[in-house]
Amino acid sequence: MFHYLLLMLAAMFWVFRVIVAVTYNLGMEFGIEPLNFTAEIVLLFVTLFCFIFIAKRKLFGALLYLISYGAYFGVDLYKKVMPILEGEAGLMDYTSLIVSFIAIVLALLVFASVGITGSGKTSHQKTDWFFKNDDIQRVKDSRDDTNQYKF
Repeated sequence: MFHYLLLMLAAMFWVFRVIVAVTYNLGMEFGIEPLNFTAEIVLLFVTLFCFIFIAKRKLFGALLYLISYGAYFGVDLYKKVMPILEGEAGLMDYTSLIVSFIAIVLALLVFASVGITGSGKTSHQKTDWFFKNDDIQRVKDSRDDTNQYKF
């Protein structure tokens, strides 16, 4: 359940990034601008591609999602945090810092969720002896009813 909640949160963040890209392209004031408009469009399509694999709990999709968000938002986060750590923080865009931080944390959580849960295929030891055993098959007898009783 937690995995799907994270996926929904990531999808809502993706919709937020679409709104940011559209408002920037239309020249409207929104308060948040994309870091690089061309890279933002590419990232939106890559993220949409990753969501398919993340929903199927494939580690490839989560890893690609983590790498793409780390490359795009991680650089911005590093550029914004280093002046703060060095004591040279002046007037800066804190909304962009918060959005980049949320994006990195979300990508890490999605990767951890897929990595921990794996493929989502669990075994049920109480019933696998019957359902996964091909040796227990009923052999048809000549006396069995072969009618299909179709109307």
